[in-house]
Amino acid sequence: MVNAWLVLAVPDEERTHGGNDGYEDEPSQHYSWDSTVPNHAALTTGDVIALWDKKSLLGVSVIESVDTGQAVKETYTCPECGRARASRPRRNKTPAYRCWNCKAEFDAPTVQSKEVTTYRSLHSTAWVDLAGLLTGAELRSLCHSPDSQLSLRPMDWARMREKILVGGAAPSVRIVDRAERHLAGGHRTAVVRARVGQSAFRKRLLEEQGEVCAFTGPAPAAALEAAHLYSYAADGQHRPDGGLLLRRDLHRLFDLGLIALHPQQRTLDVAPELTAFADYARLHGKPVAVPLGKGHQAWLAAHWDLHRNSC
Repeated sequence: MVNAWLVLAVPDEERTHGGNDGYEDEPSQHYSWDSTVPNHAALTTGDVIALWDKKSLLGVSVIESVDTGQAVKETYTCPECGRARASRPRRNKTPAYRCWNCKAEFDAPTVQSKEVTTYRSLHSTAWVDLAGLLTGAELRSLCHSPDSQLSLRPMDWARMREKILVGGAAPSVRIVDRAERHLAGGHRTAVVRARVGQSAFRKRLLEEQGEVCAFTGPAPAAALEAAHLYSYAADGQHRPDGGLLLRRDLHRLFDLGLIALHPQQRTLDVAPELTAFADYARLHGKPVAVPLGKGHQAWLAAHWDLHRNSC
C-alpha cells in the first residue's frame, strides 16, 4: 500500500501557524515543517504528497528525500493564559493583540524559544500541477480521518488516484505512479544531495556543447539545465561525459525515465504516458542533437536499463 499525505501549504500572507512564524514553502519543489507538528517523523522517501491551500488541490508529487536539521523556534503566547495566539498584531485596534483562547487583550505576546528538528521534503521531479482539480471538501473526505485539523494528514492514495483519473488527468497519475515505483524501490530519480559546483558544471557543458538542448536542438541558455546522466545523489561528483544540457521540462521527464535513449539505435524513446502530448510524442525515434562520447553512451545505457528493462 502506498503511503500518502495531504499537507497544507498556505500563501505568504497567511504563514502563521499555532503562534509561530510559519514555514517557507514552494509547493512545486519543497515543503517544510518541524517536530512540533503531529506526524512530523512519518513522511519519508517514496510517499505520495498532495498539497492544498484549504480551498482546493494544488498538485501532487512523490517525496524524493526529506532533509532534516536543527533550529530554534520562537512561539508567541498569551501573557494571561499561556496559550498560543496569532503572531501578527491587529492593524486597526488597540491593544494590538487578542487571545484566541481566553479573549484577553494585550500589547505584546510572551515570546518563548525552543529547539526543534526541522524537516523539508524535496519533491520537484515528479510534481504535477493539478490546481483546482479537487475541492477542499473532496480532499478532506479522502483522508483517513476526514475531520482532522492536522497540517500533515494521512490519506487514501488509491481513492484520490481514482478521483484524479475521473477528472481527466490520467497522464499526471502515471507520472506519479512511475516516480513512486522507482523511489519506493530504492532508485533515486532526482538530486537530493547539495549540488556543490553545479554552476561550474553547467558552465562547462555550455562551453563544450553550446546553447543546445541535447534532445531538441538550439535553445536559449536560460532555458537549459545541466542534467546528470547518473545519480548525482548517490555519487556526489560531476563526472566527465556525465552530463548533457536539457530544457527544464525534458530534464524532469528524463529523470523520471519518461524519456530515455535507446542504447543501440541512439534514438529517443518516449514513454506511452507522454504520447497524448504532441510536442513530446514527436520526439520518439529522433536522434539526439549533440555528439555523444563513450561516457555519455555508458551512462545513458544504464539509465535505459533502469527505466526500460526493469519496468
